[in-house]
Amino acid sequence: QVQLVESGGGLVQAGGSLRLSCVASGHPFSRYTMGWFRQAPGKEREFVAAIGWSGGSTYFADSVKGRFTISRDNAKNTVYLQMNSLKPEDTAVYYCAAYFLQPVGCSGDGCAAYWGQGTQVTVSS
Repeated sequence: QVQLVESGGGLVQAGGSLRLSCVASGHPFSRYTMGWFRQAPGKEREFVAAIGWSGGSTYFADSVKGRFTISRDNAKNTVYLQMNSLKPEDTAVYYCAAYFLQPVGCSGDGCAAYWGQGTQVTVSS
């Protein structure tokens, strides 16, 4: 089992920045590709970004390319999502996910073996 706890969400004005963190416990963190997903009100959960076990490979949804970055610190069992130039349409609950035996380019809900509880991000216009 892997437990994931997100933090860093909040309210920010359009054009602002936030950094989300996700701390993992349980199985060795470095074995997992890690991802971020989000779910806006009334919409299905969607892929945002993923990072390979070493941090050398990343993959982003088109909607966040150039604005969001993903990184990880395996010594701290933590994955980060740096969100810049935020837009009102980025408003959603953001979920951390741990993949198991899935590639970085995997972007469906089924890619994740474990999920965090989510953290709310609200971007005001």
